Amino acid sequence: MVVKKICMMGAFAVGKTSLVRRFVHSIFSESYQTTIGVMISKKKLTLAEQEFELIIWDLEGRDEFTDFRSSYLRGVSGVIFVVDVTRPHTLTVVRQLREEVRNHIGEIPALILLNKADLADQWRLDAATLELLEDEGCTLLHTSAKTGANVEEGFLALLRSMTA
Repeated sequence: MVVKKICMMGAFAVGKTSLVRRFVHSIFSESYQTTIGVMISKKKLTLAEQEFELIIWDLEGRDEFTDFRSSYLRGVSGVIFVVDVTRPHTLTVVRQLREEVRNHIGEIPALILLNKADLADQWRLDAATLELLEDEGCTLLHTSAKTGANVEEGFLALLRSMTA
């Protein structure tokens, strides 16, 4: 079995914990609980006849009052950055985090989950901004922890890029 560490990063309340719960336990809860520090989950799965254990580090949300903890990145194989599509500021946070990750450990497999896709009428990110991200080489995927849309696909896409 191959073990891979993944870090979930983004601003507060973008849905990182909800995405992990949906992926690992197939559940969703409307109640919000702030992650303090890090919460670690595990999930075993098979991809191309190879068994993997994903160790998912759900890092506390980032804002102007929290410092980046590079120690959380030790041994990481890939990063999932999460943006709340109803709050454009969360994309700014992800851009800052992407740069900090690059500065600390260089280029590693990563993708950006555009979460809360079920709230289409509340979207605040325009197509031009998303195109710019794709032009920068970002892999984007629209997800909803609430409905489960593209959640497993996101984790599998990152795993594929980590094993390529």
